[in-house]
Amino acid sequence: MKPEIRPDVVAMERSGIRQVMDIAWATPNVIHLEVGEPNFSTPEHICEAAAKAIRAGETRYTPNAGVAPLREALADKVHRINGINAHPDQVTVSAGAVQAIYAAMISFMAPGDEILLPDPGWPNFRMMATLLSATPIYYPLRAENGFLPDAKEIASLVTPRTKAILINTPSNPLGTVIPAKVLQEIYEMASKHNLWIVSDECYDQITFEQPMASIGANDPEERVISTYSFSKSYAMTGWRVGYAITPKRISGDIAKLQEPLISCVSSPAQFAALAALQGPQECIQEMRDAYRERRDAAAEVAKAANLDFIMPAGAFYFWLGIKETKMPSLDFVLKLVREHAIATAHGSAFGNFGEGYVRVSLANTKESILKGVTAIANQHAQLIQHN
Repeated sequence: MKPEIRPDVVAMERSGIRQVMDIAWATPNVIHLEVGEPNFSTPEHICEAAAKAIRAGETRYTPNAGVAPLREALADKVHRINGINAHPDQVTVSAGAVQAIYAAMISFMAPGDEILLPDPGWPNFRMMATLLSATPIYYPLRAENGFLPDAKEIASLVTPRTKAILINTPSNPLGTVIPAKVLQEIYEMASKHNLWIVSDECYDQITFEQPMASIGANDPEERVISTYSFSKSYAMTGWRVGYAITPKRISGDIAKLQEPLISCVSSPAQFAALAALQGPQECIQEMRDAYRERRDAAAEVAKAANLDFIMPAGAFYFWLGIKETKMPSLDFVLKLVREHAIATAHGSAFGNFGEGYVRVSLANTKESILKGVTAIANQHAQLIQHN
């Protein structure tokens, strides 16, 4: 007789994106358009700040919620950029936005509780709920509604066990940005049903036409937990620094959760994050401009090929429709990587409402992206011809 691990952990599916990544890494000369990671290097002044911190002996434990200068700088940032009035005590520094989201879920979810998640949505949301023995309930982001949430439809999914709704804007995988009016409708729905709102805003500074609205900017009832990341805006994915902005009444509890989860974020990484906030900000604009140029070029190819697609308003993803092929999206992307050495993410990896779509990451060179979209268009045409 041997000890067993939890059945729900065994049954938990891996992220479908990782399935494609494994095959892509084993494929020679593959073009990687499946990964949501900036293809830029972390700016030099940020790296130097970490090195300086190490040389200065900043290599010990920090307070659970993060070092004071960083929390102060983050309170200032969310006020300037996101319109959220937060005291530094409301800031908890985390190991990426994902850990902030998980800590938030731990704080209010018990086994059997329900959380409303977007579909299509980032698969890690579902995995976190599974680890907490919670029940994910998916609210659809429908093409006919511009892939935006519908507060009335979401309300119909609420039960006595529903504890929270999670929103993601700008969206991974869709690139959509939720308008302020829709955010207000979601807030009112959550208020009516007394739900927590977790707002994943890790792409908050990557928008193309206009800045995004943050639901936490107007939170009179203290029910919003907003999460952010340095990974996307500053090309710091491997540094693992994010943060949560929480209502005053729970900020101490969220910070307390850091002790059993991670103790604290790496001290040198926190000082690197501080340098990111206080140093030159041109890197954000340069990356944003590059993503916009790639988006526009990809859209031209897709339009010329009569492919269905969303023009992303934020993040760095391009969502392409392949329903006319009648091929499951996973089969489509596996065929693409095996026959054309182009790796993309299948829509079904992001939920049932993602079936019939492919996600292309814009975090690669324009040349590689155009090769990828062209290959998708060609494979799409060939499959339709043979139907």
